[in-house]
Amino acid sequence: MFSYIPHTEQEERAMLDAIGIGSLDELFDDVRQAGCLLDRPLDIDKGRSEEQVLDVLRNLAGLNVRGISFLGAGSYDHAIPSAVRMLASLPSFVTAYTPYQPEISQGVLQAIFEYQSMICELTGMDVSNASLYDGASAAAEAAALAIAEKRKSNKVILSATMHPFAIDCVKTWALGTGREVVILPEKDGVSDFSMLGYMLDEGTAAFIAQSPNRYGYLEDFTGVADKVHQNKSLFVISSDPLSLAMQKSQAEWGADVAIGDTQVLGIPMGFGGPYCGYMAVTKPLMRKIPGRIVGQTVDTEGRRVYVLTLQAREQHIKRERATSNICSNEALCCLVSVIHTSLLGWAGLKEASNQSYCKAHYLCDGLRKLGYEAAPGFAPFWCEFPVLFESDADLERFVSKMKAEGIFSGVRLSRLTRNDKDALTLLVAVTERRTREQLDRYLEISKEAR
Repeated sequence: MFSYIPHTEQEERAMLDAIGIGSLDELFDDVRQAGCLLDRPLDIDKGRSEEQVLDVLRNLAGLNVRGISFLGAGSYDHAIPSAVRMLASLPSFVTAYTPYQPEISQGVLQAIFEYQSMICELTGMDVSNASLYDGASAAAEAAALAIAEKRKSNKVILSATMHPFAIDCVKTWALGTGREVVILPEKDGVSDFSMLGYMLDEGTAAFIAQSPNRYGYLEDFTGVADKVHQNKSLFVISSDPLSLAMQKSQAEWGADVAIGDTQVLGIPMGFGGPYCGYMAVTKPLMRKIPGRIVGQTVDTEGRRVYVLTLQAREQHIKRERATSNICSNEALCCLVSVIHTSLLGWAGLKEASNQSYCKAHYLCDGLRKLGYEAAPGFAPFWCEFPVLFESDADLERFVSKMKAEGIFSGVRLSRLTRNDKDALTLLVAVTERRTREQLDRYLEISKEAR
Protein backbone atom coordinates (compact mmCIF):
# COMPACT_ATOMS: atom_id res chain seq x y z
CA MET A 1 0.00 0.00 0.00
CA PHE A 2 2.97 2.31 0.71
CA SER A 3 3.76 2.58 -3.02
CA TYR A 4 0.42 4.34 -3.60
CA ILE A 5 1.20 7.17 -1.12
CA PRO A 6 2.62 10.07 -3.16
CA HIS A 7 5.26 11.18 -0.63
CA THR A 8 6.21 10.95 3.05
CA GLU A 9 6.65 13.79 5.55
CA GLN A 10 10.43 13.40 5.24
CA GLU A 11 10.22 13.75 1.46
CA GLU A 12 8.02 16.83 1.80
CA ARG A 13 10.55 18.36 4.22
CA ALA A 14 13.42 17.65 1.82
CA MET A 15 11.59 19.30 -1.08
CA LEU A 16 10.66 22.37 0.97
CA ASP A 17 14.27 22.72 2.18
CA ALA A 18 15.49 22.50 -1.41
CA ILE A 19 13.39 25.52 -2.45
CA GLY A 20 13.94 27.44 0.78
CA ILE A 21 10.36 27.31 2.08
CA GLY A 22 9.48 26.59 5.69
CA SER A 23 6.05 24.98 5.20
CA LEU A 24 3.32 24.20 2.69
CA ASP A 25 1.28 27.10 4.09
CA GLU A 26 4.16 29.46 3.30
CA LEU A 27 4.39 28.01 -0.21
CA PHE A 28 0.77 28.98 -0.93
CA ASP A 29 0.78 32.23 1.05
CA ASP A 30 0.44 34.47 -2.03
CA VAL A 31 -2.55 32.43 -3.20
CA ARG A 32 -4.20 32.87 0.20
CA GLN A 33 -3.55 36.62 0.17
CA ALA A 34 -5.23 36.83 -3.23
CA GLY A 35 -8.35 35.31 -1.68
CA CYS A 36 -8.10 32.13 -3.73
CA LEU A 37 -7.37 29.72 -0.89
CA LEU A 38 -9.59 28.78 2.05
CA ASP A 39 -8.13 29.38 5.50
CA ARG A 40 -10.29 26.64 7.00
CA PRO A 41 -11.00 22.97 6.28
CA LEU A 42 -13.65 22.14 3.68
CA ASP A 43 -17.18 22.15 5.12
CA ILE A 44 -18.02 18.53 4.39
CA ASP A 45 -19.63 15.80 6.48
CA LYS A 46 -17.63 13.20 8.32
CA GLY A 47 -16.96 9.94 6.53
CA ARG A 48 -19.63 7.22 6.44
CA SER A 49 -19.48 3.45 6.38
CA GLU A 50 -20.06 1.49 3.20
CA GLU A 51 -23.55 0.47 4.28
CA GLN A 52 -24.47 4.07 5.12
CA VAL A 53 -23.28 5.23 1.71
CA LEU A 54 -25.30 2.48 0.02
CA ASP A 55 -28.41 3.58 1.95
CA VAL A 56 -27.94 7.14 0.69
CA LEU A 57 -27.54 5.93 -2.88
CA ARG A 58 -30.59 3.64 -2.64
CA ASN A 59 -32.70 6.54 -1.38
CA LEU A 60 -31.50 8.71 -4.25
CA ALA A 61 -32.24 5.95 -6.76
CA GLY A 62 -35.72 5.65 -5.29
CA LEU A 63 -36.44 9.24 -6.28
CA ASN A 64 -36.20 8.33 -9.96
CA VAL A 65 -39.53 8.27 -11.78
CA ARG A 66 -39.88 5.36 -14.18
CA GLY A 67 -42.07 5.54 -17.25
CA ILE A 68 -42.51 4.90 -20.96
CA SER A 69 -40.20 7.29 -22.77
CA PHE A 70 -41.13 9.38 -25.78
CA LEU A 71 -38.22 11.69 -25.00
CA GLY A 72 -35.65 12.54 -27.64
CA ALA A 73 -34.02 15.80 -28.69
CA GLY A 74 -30.61 14.16 -28.96
CA SER A 75 -30.97 11.28 -26.47
CA TYR A 76 -33.11 8.31 -27.51
CA ASP A 77 -34.50 5.18 -25.87
CA HIS A 78 -33.45 2.49 -28.35
CA ALA A 79 -33.32 -1.25 -27.66
CA ILE A 80 -29.92 -2.51 -26.48
CA PRO A 81 -29.10 -6.26 -26.52
CA SER A 82 -27.96 -7.48 -23.09
CA ALA A 83 -24.78 -8.90 -24.63
CA VAL A 84 -23.55 -5.37 -25.37
CA ARG A 85 -22.90 -4.46 -21.75
CA MET A 86 -21.47 -7.87 -20.92
CA LEU A 87 -18.91 -7.78 -23.75
CA ALA A 88 -18.02 -4.12 -23.24
CA SER A 89 -17.38 -4.80 -19.53
CA LEU A 90 -14.58 -7.29 -20.16
CA PRO A 91 -11.51 -6.14 -18.19
CA SER A 92 -9.35 -6.07 -21.32
CA PHE A 93 -11.54 -3.33 -22.78
CA VAL A 94 -12.17 -1.23 -19.67
CA THR A 95 -9.03 0.89 -19.57
CA ALA A 96 -8.20 4.58 -19.45
CA TYR A 97 -5.08 4.14 -21.53
CA THR A 98 -4.60 4.89 -25.22
CA PRO A 99 -3.24 1.75 -26.98
CA TYR A 100 0.14 3.22 -27.95
CA GLN A 101 1.83 -0.20 -27.66
CA PRO A 102 0.29 -2.28 -30.47
CA GLU A 103 2.08 -5.47 -29.44
CA ILE A 104 -0.06 -5.66 -26.27
CA SER A 105 -3.22 -3.91 -27.53
CA GLN A 106 -4.35 -5.83 -30.61
CA GLY A 107 -7.82 -6.55 -29.23
CA VAL A 108 -8.63 -2.91 -28.48
CA LEU A 109 -7.06 -1.71 -31.72
CA GLN A 110 -9.04 -4.18 -33.82
CA ALA A 111 -12.28 -3.15 -32.08
CA ILE A 112 -11.58 0.51 -32.86
CA PHE A 113 -10.69 -0.39 -36.45
CA GLU A 114 -14.03 -2.19 -36.80
CA TYR A 115 -15.78 0.88 -35.38
CA GLN A 116 -14.07 3.10 -37.96
CA SER A 117 -15.08 0.68 -40.72
CA MET A 118 -18.68 0.74 -39.48
CA ILE A 119 -18.79 4.55 -39.50
CA CYS A 120 -17.32 4.68 -43.01
CA GLU A 121 -19.90 2.16 -44.24
CA LEU A 122 -22.79 4.11 -42.73
CA THR A 123 -21.62 7.54 -43.92
CA GLY A 124 -20.03 6.53 -47.22
CA MET A 125 -16.85 8.39 -46.28
CA ASP A 126 -13.24 7.25 -46.75
CA VAL A 127 -11.69 7.72 -43.30
CA SER A 128 -13.09 7.76 -39.76
CA ASN A 129 -11.36 8.57 -36.50
CA ALA A 130 -11.66 6.57 -33.27
CA SER A 131 -14.51 8.77 -31.95
CA LEU A 132 -14.92 12.15 -30.24
CA TYR A 133 -16.62 13.26 -27.03
CA ASP A 134 -20.15 13.66 -28.44
CA GLY A 135 -22.07 15.00 -31.42
CA ALA A 136 -21.84 18.61 -30.26
CA SER A 137 -18.06 18.55 -29.85
CA ALA A 138 -17.83 16.79 -33.23
CA ALA A 139 -19.45 19.88 -34.78
CA ALA A 140 -16.85 22.13 -33.15
CA GLU A 141 -14.03 19.83 -34.31
CA ALA A 142 -15.45 19.92 -37.85
CA ALA A 143 -15.42 23.72 -37.76
CA ALA A 144 -11.79 23.69 -36.60
CA LEU A 145 -10.88 21.22 -39.35
CA ALA A 146 -12.47 23.46 -41.98
CA ILE A 147 -10.66 26.56 -40.74
CA ALA A 148 -7.36 24.66 -40.87
CA GLU A 149 -8.08 23.35 -44.37
CA LYS A 150 -9.11 26.64 -45.98
CA ARG A 151 -6.42 29.25 -45.48
CA LYS A 152 -7.39 32.84 -44.76
CA SER A 153 -10.86 31.73 -43.68
CA ASN A 154 -12.35 32.89 -40.42
CA LYS A 155 -16.04 32.02 -40.58
CA VAL A 156 -18.35 29.02 -40.46
CA ILE A 157 -22.05 28.99 -41.31
CA LEU A 158 -24.38 26.86 -39.21
CA SER A 159 -27.96 25.99 -40.06
CA ALA A 160 -30.47 27.29 -37.52
CA THR A 161 -32.08 23.84 -37.51
CA MET A 162 -29.04 22.18 -35.92
CA HIS A 163 -29.35 20.94 -32.35
CA PRO A 164 -29.05 23.98 -30.04
CA PHE A 165 -26.32 22.29 -27.99
CA ALA A 166 -24.20 21.76 -31.10
CA ILE A 167 -24.63 25.41 -32.08
CA ASP A 168 -23.64 26.50 -28.57
CA CYS A 169 -20.58 24.23 -28.63
CA VAL A 170 -19.37 25.69 -31.94
CA LYS A 171 -19.97 29.22 -30.65
CA THR A 172 -17.93 28.44 -27.53
CA TRP A 173 -15.06 27.17 -29.69
CA ALA A 174 -15.32 30.27 -31.90
CA LEU A 175 -15.26 32.59 -28.89
CA GLY A 176 -12.01 31.10 -27.68
CA THR A 177 -10.31 31.11 -31.09
CA GLY A 178 -11.54 34.42 -32.45
CA ARG A 179 -13.64 32.89 -35.24
CA GLU A 180 -17.00 34.03 -36.56
CA VAL A 181 -20.18 31.95 -36.51
CA VAL A 182 -23.08 32.92 -38.77
CA ILE A 183 -26.52 31.27 -38.61
CA LEU A 184 -28.42 30.34 -41.78
CA PRO A 185 -32.12 31.05 -41.10
CA GLU A 186 -34.82 28.41 -41.16
CA LYS A 187 -38.14 28.31 -42.98
CA ASP A 188 -41.03 25.94 -42.21
CA GLY A 189 -38.83 23.85 -39.92
CA VAL A 190 -35.95 23.28 -42.36
CA SER A 191 -32.92 25.25 -43.54
CA ASP A 192 -33.63 28.15 -45.89
CA PHE A 193 -31.05 27.24 -48.54
CA SER A 194 -32.17 30.12 -50.75
CA MET A 195 -30.19 32.40 -48.41
CA LEU A 196 -27.01 30.32 -48.43
CA GLY A 197 -25.57 31.79 -51.63
CA TYR A 198 -25.74 35.31 -50.17
CA MET A 199 -23.94 34.26 -46.99
CA LEU A 200 -21.03 32.37 -48.54
CA ASP A 201 -17.89 34.44 -49.15
CA GLU A 202 -14.12 34.03 -49.39
CA GLY A 203 -13.78 33.91 -45.61
CA THR A 204 -16.26 31.04 -45.20
CA ALA A 205 -14.54 27.79 -44.26
CA ALA A 206 -17.59 25.54 -44.01
CA PHE A 207 -21.34 25.18 -43.97
CA ILE A 208 -22.61 22.78 -41.29
CA ALA A 209 -26.15 21.37 -41.28
CA GLN A 210 -28.05 18.52 -39.64
CA SER A 211 -30.52 15.88 -40.83
CA PRO A 212 -32.71 14.81 -39.11
CA ASN A 213 -32.68 18.33 -37.72
CA ARG A 214 -33.65 19.73 -34.31
CA TYR A 215 -37.36 19.28 -35.14
CA GLY A 216 -36.88 15.75 -36.46
CA TYR A 217 -37.38 16.82 -40.09
CA LEU A 218 -35.20 15.43 -42.89
CA GLU A 219 -33.37 18.14 -44.83
CA ASP A 220 -33.23 18.13 -48.64
CA PHE A 221 -29.61 18.94 -49.53
CA THR A 222 -30.10 18.83 -53.29
CA GLY A 223 -27.66 21.27 -54.90
CA VAL A 224 -26.21 22.43 -51.57
CA ALA A 225 -22.84 20.69 -52.02
CA ASP A 226 -22.32 22.32 -55.43
CA LYS A 227 -23.11 25.74 -54.01
CA VAL A 228 -20.71 25.27 -51.08
CA HIS A 229 -17.91 23.78 -53.18
CA GLN A 230 -18.14 26.61 -55.73
CA ASN A 231 -17.09 28.85 -52.86
CA LYS A 232 -14.20 26.44 -52.08
CA SER A 233 -15.72 25.77 -48.66
CA LEU A 234 -16.36 22.44 -46.94
CA PHE A 235 -19.81 20.90 -46.59
CA VAL A 236 -20.44 19.19 -43.22
CA ILE A 237 -23.54 17.12 -42.42
CA SER A 238 -24.48 15.84 -38.97
CA SER A 239 -26.76 12.79 -38.98
CA ASP A 240 -28.20 10.25 -36.60
CA PRO A 241 -26.29 7.09 -37.64
CA LEU A 242 -29.35 4.86 -37.27
CA SER A 243 -31.28 7.10 -39.67
CA LEU A 244 -28.58 6.41 -42.28
CA ALA A 245 -29.99 2.89 -42.62
CA MET A 246 -32.94 4.58 -44.39
CA GLN A 247 -31.97 8.05 -45.61
CA LYS A 248 -29.17 9.16 -47.93
CA SER A 249 -25.69 9.08 -46.42
CA GLN A 250 -23.58 12.20 -46.07
CA ALA A 251 -21.36 11.05 -48.94
CA GLU A 252 -24.40 10.69 -51.23
CA TRP A 253 -25.28 14.34 -50.50
CA GLY A 254 -21.73 15.37 -51.46
CA ALA A 255 -20.49 16.23 -47.97
CA ASP A 256 -16.78 16.51 -47.19
CA VAL A 257 -17.18 15.76 -43.49
CA ALA A 258 -19.73 13.54 -41.73
CA ILE A 259 -20.40 13.98 -38.01
CA GLY A 260 -22.93 12.91 -35.41
CA ASP A 261 -23.41 10.91 -32.22
CA THR A 262 -23.54 7.11 -31.86
CA GLN A 263 -25.69 7.21 -28.70
CA VAL A 264 -28.43 5.49 -30.72
CA LEU A 265 -26.11 2.52 -31.27
CA GLY A 266 -26.06 0.76 -27.93
CA ILE A 267 -25.34 3.63 -25.52
CA PRO A 268 -27.99 4.16 -22.78
CA MET A 269 -29.63 7.56 -22.32
CA GLY A 270 -27.83 7.83 -18.97
CA PHE A 271 -28.95 11.35 -17.95
CA GLY A 272 -27.21 12.80 -21.01
CA GLY A 273 -23.90 11.00 -21.20
CA PRO A 274 -21.29 9.89 -21.74
CA TYR A 275 -22.00 9.61 -25.44
CA CYS A 276 -19.77 9.12 -28.46
CA GLY A 277 -19.25 11.58 -31.29
CA TYR A 278 -18.22 10.31 -34.70
CA MET A 279 -16.38 12.01 -37.55
CA ALA A 280 -15.55 10.72 -41.01
CA VAL A 281 -13.98 12.57 -43.94
CA THR A 282 -13.03 12.22 -47.57
CA LYS A 283 -9.50 11.01 -48.31
CA PRO A 284 -8.02 14.49 -49.06
CA LEU A 285 -8.90 15.54 -45.49
CA MET A 286 -7.58 12.51 -43.61
CA ARG A 287 -4.45 14.31 -42.36
CA LYS A 288 -6.62 17.08 -40.90
CA ILE A 289 -9.03 14.87 -38.97
CA PRO A 290 -8.67 15.10 -35.14
CA GLY A 291 -8.25 12.25 -32.68
CA ARG A 292 -6.86 8.74 -32.99
CA ILE A 293 -6.90 6.69 -36.19
CA VAL A 294 -6.30 2.94 -36.21
CA GLY A 295 -4.86 1.40 -39.36
CA GLN A 296 -4.37 -2.16 -40.59
CA THR A 297 -0.96 -3.44 -41.70
CA VAL A 298 1.22 -6.59 -41.52
CA ASP A 299 4.07 -7.42 -39.16
CA THR A 300 7.51 -8.79 -40.03
CA GLU A 301 6.03 -12.27 -40.32
CA GLY A 302 3.25 -11.19 -42.66
CA ARG A 303 0.44 -11.39 -40.09
CA ARG A 304 -2.40 -8.87 -40.10
CA VAL A 305 -2.01 -6.38 -37.26
CA TYR A 306 -3.50 -3.05 -36.14
CA VAL A 307 -1.65 0.12 -35.13
CA LEU A 308 -2.31 3.78 -34.41
CA THR A 309 -1.47 5.58 -37.65
CA LEU A 310 -0.94 9.16 -38.87
CA GLN A 311 0.10 10.06 -35.32
CA ALA A 312 2.06 13.12 -36.44
CA ARG A 313 -1.28 15.01 -36.36
CA GLU A 314 -1.74 14.42 -32.62
CA GLN A 315 -0.76 16.43 -29.59
CA HIS A 316 1.56 13.81 -28.06
CA ILE A 317 3.85 14.37 -31.08
CA LYS A 318 3.00 17.71 -32.65
CA ARG A 319 2.22 19.46 -29.37
CA GLU A 320 0.60 22.90 -29.86
CA ARG A 321 0.51 22.44 -33.66
CA ALA A 322 -1.70 19.35 -33.45
CA THR A 323 -4.90 19.20 -35.50
CA SER A 324 -6.80 19.12 -32.20
CA ASN A 325 -6.07 19.06 -28.48
CA ILE A 326 -8.65 16.36 -27.82
CA CYS A 327 -6.92 13.86 -25.55
CA SER A 328 -8.84 11.15 -23.67
CA ASN A 329 -11.06 9.53 -26.28
CA GLU A 330 -14.36 7.68 -26.12
CA ALA A 331 -12.89 4.26 -26.92
CA LEU A 332 -15.18 2.36 -24.54
CA CYS A 333 -18.28 4.10 -25.90
CA CYS A 334 -17.26 3.46 -29.50
CA LEU A 335 -16.65 -0.18 -28.52
CA VAL A 336 -20.22 -0.33 -27.19
CA SER A 337 -21.51 1.03 -30.51
CA VAL A 338 -19.55 -1.41 -32.66
CA ILE A 339 -20.64 -4.38 -30.50
CA HIS A 340 -24.26 -3.22 -30.76
CA THR A 341 -24.03 -2.81 -34.53
CA SER A 342 -22.31 -6.18 -34.97
CA LEU A 343 -25.03 -7.93 -32.98
CA LEU A 344 -27.81 -6.31 -35.00
CA GLY A 345 -26.12 -6.63 -38.38
CA TRP A 346 -27.07 -4.54 -41.39
CA ALA A 347 -30.52 -6.15 -41.56
CA GLY A 348 -31.10 -5.44 -37.86
CA LEU A 349 -30.10 -1.79 -38.25
CA LYS A 350 -32.53 -1.38 -41.14
CA GLU A 351 -35.28 -3.07 -39.13
CA ALA A 352 -34.71 -0.81 -36.09
CA SER A 353 -34.64 2.28 -38.31
CA ASN A 354 -37.75 1.24 -40.25
CA GLN A 355 -39.71 0.38 -37.10
CA SER A 356 -38.82 3.76 -35.58
CA TYR A 357 -40.04 5.46 -38.75
CA CYS A 358 -43.30 3.51 -39.02
CA LYS A 359 -44.21 3.81 -35.34
CA ALA A 360 -43.49 7.55 -35.29
CA HIS A 361 -45.75 8.08 -38.30
CA TYR A 362 -48.48 5.92 -36.75
CA LEU A 363 -48.46 8.11 -33.64
CA CYS A 364 -48.28 11.34 -35.63
CA ASP A 365 -51.22 10.34 -37.84
CA GLY A 366 -53.22 9.40 -34.75
CA LEU A 367 -52.57 12.77 -33.11
CA ARG A 368 -53.63 14.58 -36.27
CA LYS A 369 -56.92 12.68 -36.32
CA LEU A 370 -57.51 13.87 -32.76
CA GLY A 371 -57.06 17.47 -33.85
CA TYR A 372 -53.48 18.03 -32.72
CA GLU A 373 -51.12 20.07 -34.88
CA ALA A 374 -48.49 17.35 -35.24
CA ALA A 375 -45.51 17.74 -37.61
CA PRO A 376 -46.94 20.95 -39.09
CA GLY A 377 -44.00 21.50 -41.46
CA PHE A 378 -43.95 20.35 -45.06
CA ALA A 379 -40.74 18.32 -44.73
CA PRO A 380 -40.73 14.56 -44.07
CA PHE A 381 -39.55 13.25 -40.71
CA TRP A 382 -37.96 10.04 -39.48
CA CYS A 383 -38.66 9.08 -35.84
CA GLU A 384 -39.22 12.44 -34.17
CA PHE A 385 -41.71 15.23 -34.77
CA PRO A 386 -42.99 18.44 -33.13
CA VAL A 387 -46.51 18.95 -31.77
CA LEU A 388 -47.77 22.54 -31.49
CA PHE A 389 -50.21 23.55 -28.76
CA GLU A 390 -52.51 26.57 -28.65
CA SER A 391 -51.56 27.69 -25.14
CA ASP A 392 -49.15 26.95 -22.34
CA ALA A 393 -52.07 25.67 -20.27
CA ASP A 394 -52.92 23.11 -22.96
CA LEU A 395 -49.32 21.93 -23.14
CA GLU A 396 -48.99 21.71 -19.36
CA ARG A 397 -52.25 19.75 -19.07
CA PHE A 398 -51.10 17.33 -21.78
CA VAL A 399 -47.67 16.71 -20.21
CA SER A 400 -49.07 16.39 -16.67
CA LYS A 401 -51.79 13.94 -17.68
CA MET A 402 -49.26 11.79 -19.53
CA LYS A 403 -46.88 11.81 -16.56
CA ALA A 404 -49.67 10.79 -14.21
CA GLU A 405 -50.21 7.75 -16.45
CA GLY A 406 -46.51 6.83 -16.42
CA ILE A 407 -45.61 8.28 -19.81
CA PHE A 408 -42.92 10.84 -20.59
CA SER A 409 -44.73 12.53 -23.46
CA GLY A 410 -41.84 14.46 -25.02
CA VAL A 411 -39.38 17.31 -24.60
CA ARG A 412 -40.43 20.95 -24.48
CA LEU A 413 -38.43 22.48 -27.31
CA SER A 414 -37.99 25.77 -25.46
CA ARG A 415 -35.92 23.96 -22.81
CA LEU A 416 -33.30 23.39 -25.51
CA THR A 417 -33.56 26.55 -27.58
CA ARG A 418 -34.37 29.00 -24.75
CA ASN A 419 -36.54 30.75 -27.33
CA ASP A 420 -40.08 31.97 -26.66
CA LYS A 421 -41.22 30.97 -30.15
CA ASP A 422 -40.73 27.32 -29.15
CA ALA A 423 -42.60 27.62 -25.84
CA LEU A 424 -45.69 25.81 -27.16
CA THR A 425 -43.84 23.03 -29.01
CA LEU A 426 -43.45 19.49 -27.69
CA LEU A 427 -40.87 17.28 -29.41
CA VAL A 428 -42.03 13.64 -29.51
CA ALA A 429 -39.64 10.77 -30.32
CA VAL A 430 -40.68 7.20 -31.12
CA THR A 431 -38.19 4.33 -31.33
CA GLU A 432 -38.44 0.64 -32.14
CA ARG A 433 -38.88 -0.06 -28.39
CA ARG A 434 -42.39 1.37 -28.32
CA THR A 435 -45.16 -1.21 -28.73
CA ARG A 436 -48.53 -0.87 -30.46
CA GLU A 437 -50.20 -0.95 -27.04
CA GLN A 438 -48.02 1.90 -25.77
CA LEU A 439 -48.72 4.00 -28.87
CA ASP A 440 -52.47 3.41 -28.58
CA ARG A 441 -52.34 4.29 -24.87
CA TYR A 442 -50.55 7.54 -25.76
CA LEU A 443 -53.38 8.35 -28.19
CA GLU A 444 -56.07 7.48 -25.63
CA ILE A 445 -54.60 9.87 -23.07
CA SER A 446 -54.14 12.51 -25.78
CA LYS A 447 -57.86 12.26 -26.53
CA GLU A 448 -58.70 12.71 -22.85
CA ALA A 449 -56.39 15.75 -22.64
CA ARG A 450 -58.18 17.68 -25.42
